Amino acid sequence: MSAQTTGSGTTGDGGDVTAPGKLYGVGLGPGDPDLMTVAAVKAIASADVVAYHSARHGRSIARSIAAGHLREDHIEERLMYPLTVETTDHPGGYRGALDDFYEEAAARLAAHLDAGRTVAVLAEGDPLFYGSYQHMHKRLADRYDTTVIPGVTSVSAAAARLGEPLCEAEEVLTIIPGTLPEDELTARIAGTDSAVVMKLGRTFPTVRRALERAGRLGDARYVERAFMAGERTETLAEVDAETVPYFSVAVLPSRIDAVTPETRETVGEVVVVGTGPAGAPWLTPESRGALVNADDLVGYTTYLDRVPALRPGQRRHGSDNKVESERAEFALDLARRGRRVAVVSGGDPGVFAMATAVLEVASEERYADVPVRVLPGVTAANAAAAAAGAPLGHDYATLSLSDRLKPWDVIAARLRAAAEADLVLALYNPGSKSRTHQVAAARDLLLELRSPETPVVVARDVGGPEQSVRVVTLKTLEPSEVDMRTLLLIGSSQTRAVERGDGRTITWTPRRYPEG
Repeated sequence: MSAQTTGSGTTGDGGDVTAPGKLYGVGLGPGDPDLMTVAAVKAIASADVVAYHSARHGRSIARSIAAGHLREDHIEERLMYPLTVETTDHPGGYRGALDDFYEEAAARLAAHLDAGRTVAVLAEGDPLFYGSYQHMHKRLADRYDTTVIPGVTSVSAAAARLGEPLCEAEEVLTIIPGTLPEDELTARIAGTDSAVVMKLGRTFPTVRRALERAGRLGDARYVERAFMAGERTETLAEVDAETVPYFSVAVLPSRIDAVTPETRETVGEVVVVGTGPAGAPWLTPESRGALVNADDLVGYTTYLDRVPALRPGQRRHGSDNKVESERAEFALDLARRGRRVAVVSGGDPGVFAMATAVLEVASEERYADVPVRVLPGVTAANAAAAAAGAPLGHDYATLSLSDRLKPWDVIAARLRAAAEADLVLALYNPGSKSRTHQVAAARDLLLELRSPETPVVVARDVGGPEQSVRVVTLKTLEPSEVDMRTLLLIGSSQTRAVERGDGRTITWTPRRYPEG
C-alpha cells in the first residue's frame, strides 16, 4: 500500500526545496528475526531514521527483532507510551492521553520527513493488524509517500506453532479482542467456526469463561510468545491464569478432521434451534454456534434448506412437515449414540414449532438422560410487526388458525375471547391448500366485535426474497390472498395506520390504553 503526496518540504536561503522523505511501516513478524521479509530488511537499510514504540521501561520488542539490521548512523526515535493501563489524570482520560501521545509522536516523525529523511517505523507482527504503527499511518500517510510492508501476524505464527490448520474450505475465521465484555466474547465465539482471541493477559479469565459458555473450551489452544524466547503452547483449559502475559493468544483451530462423535468422550445432546423467519441473516450468534457445533441437523426440509453449509462431515436429515414426533424421536436416538444434534425450527422453536414436539418425546423414560436445550429465535409475529411498524406495542394474543391439532370451535372461542378483550391478534397458520375456510370464518367472527376499519397487517415471506407487507382493513381482508407463508396481525380498537411521506403505511398500537 502506498500514498503519494508532494509534501511541504523546506526552503533554504538559496530557495532550494528539500523533497520530503519517505515513510515506511515495517512489519517484522512475530519475533524471530529469521521471519522478517526481504522487503523489511531493505526498508530498514534505506532508512535514515528508525522509529519504534516502547512501554515506559524503554524496551522495545520491535527493536529487538530488527537489532541485527540497525547501523550506528541510524537516527533512532523511541516513541515511549506515557501509560500502559487505563488509569490517568489526563483531562481526556485514557483515550485522550493516547491521542496526545500519537499526535506528538507523529509530529516528531513529520519533522524528519520534512527534512528529507526516510523514516522506517518498526512494528512487530503486521503494521496494520492491532499495531501501534497504524496510529502514525493515519496521521502521516496522506501527507507523505508511504509504503507499508506486511509482516507475519501473531495469528499465523500461533497456527504454525500449533501445527493445526486455522480454517479450511468454507470455514469462517474470526479475530476477537479479549478486551470485549464476556457476553460479547461468548456470542462471537459461539457464532464462528475458527477463532483467535487476542490480547489475553488480565483478560484471560473472562476469555476462558466465554469459551466454556460457548461450548468451545475443549477445542481451545493456547500460544504464548510464538517464535520468541519463552514460547509456550498447550491446551487452554489447563493454563494457569496467573501465568498468562499480554503476548499470548487463544486459538480455536479448524474442526474439519478434528474430533468425531466416535472418538469424543462427551455425551450427545439435542439442541432445538430457532432460525428466525428466513434463514442465516436472522440467526442469533448462539443459534449459529449450535448449528456449527452439531454433528447432525434434523428438520423439516424447507427449514433445513435455509441453513447454510456450515462444515464438511455434518449430516442433514430432512423430512416432511407433518412428522414432528418421529423427527424428535430420531434426533433423540442420534443423541443417545453420542451425537450432537440440532433440530432446526423456523421462527422461534417454542411458538407453534418443534420445541414442544421434542420435549414431549424427551419426557419419555428412555430419553431421560439425553440433554435437551431450546434456543430462541425471532418469531414470525415479531418479524412481521417490525416490518409493519409497531402493531404489537401493547397487549396481544397469539393464536394458530390451524385446526389440524385442535377443533375449530376451540379456535373460534379463543378468537372471540381475545377480540372481546380488545387484544391485538397475531394469527399463525391462517390457511393452506387443504385449509381454505379459516381466514374467512375468523374475519367474519371478528367483524361482529371490531370496527370494519380495524387495521390488518398481511405479512408474507417476511425476511425472504418474496417479502410482502401490506396494511388493509378488516372489511377488505381477502382470504384468497392468504396462505401458509402469511401471518396476519389484527389491530385492536387503539391500533393506528398512518401513511408516511414516502407512501408507506405504518401501523402502531399505543402503549397507553384509555381509561373507562
